Amino acid sequence: MITLRERAAEYLAMRRALGFRLTTWGVRLMSFISYLESAGATVITTDAALAWATCTPRSSTDQVHWARRLDVVRIFARHLKTLDPATEIPPGDILCRRYRRITPYLYSPAEVTALLRAAGQLTPQLRGQTWQTVLGLLAVTGLRVSEACRLDRDDVDLNAGVLTVRDSKFGKSRDVPVHQSAAAALRGYGHLRDRLCPAPVVPAFFVSTRGTRLDAANMPADFAGLLDAAGITAVPGRRRQRIHDLRHSFTVATLLDWYRDGTDVQARLPLLATYLGHVDPKSTYWYLSGSPELLALVAARLEHAFGDGNE
Repeated sequence: MITLRERAAEYLAMRRALGFRLTTWGVRLMSFISYLESAGATVITTDAALAWATCTPRSSTDQVHWARRLDVVRIFARHLKTLDPATEIPPGDILCRRYRRITPYLYSPAEVTALLRAAGQLTPQLRGQTWQTVLGLLAVTGLRVSEACRLDRDDVDLNAGVLTVRDSKFGKSRDVPVHQSAAAALRGYGHLRDRLCPAPVVPAFFVSTRGTRLDAANMPADFAGLLDAAGITAVPGRRRQRIHDLRHSFTVATLLDWYRDGTDVQARLPLLATYLGHVDPKSTYWYLSGSPELLALVAARLEHAFGDGNE
């Protein structure tokens, strides 16, 4: 008799063969299978799926997070139902699905400078310079952390000043132009990297002290230490600042500059969306409300265009 674990492994292999990465999704599915095994269950039931979805490793009380976990079970259960009629498919309306974007933290230029200074003090030297250059690149391009970590040497054309981001989120690739100052910083890092790590294990542009590719999954934990070293304290009532907030800071700063310069922001938003690798334009439009200062500029622009309503 084929076990649930074997069925799940076959299903993941099939979907990956079709081009799906299933990095987080696959981990969650196997976590659910382990949960069933520990309970001695051999059939997927709605009660078991709901119990697992709401019992998170960090005791989250966010129903949207629970709903996403339950979706993993639901999708697999639909597949399994054709093989085992006893399988129950959890309904899609058990948990609240109203998505709430968490307000991002926007780093000031002084805070970015403090982070870069703290990163440069890390030891050994290669680790410090790697962190400093990666953070600088994230701050001036808005790249995702995973995109920076996946860059290979052939993806970094410093003569043309273009980074090629391959197979990123949603399977998209794009070219990202960088300023000549950023290209100079990357060139300087490359020379130091080659001197301190002449025989890396991988062709990655950014490498660890062991010559391996940086692990994007581990970087948030190390970044928390840099926040402390930079003197950036947590905001009361809000979650701790994240490395991903550098992407938000870049985007909002870009929009602020455009509004202050009188640029036709509406016309340029599609360009920014492409630069950031957004598939859905809504992901870029959301930033218009991501900062009180930016929101005020948007309101002022609208008031100027349509009048204050008193005429």
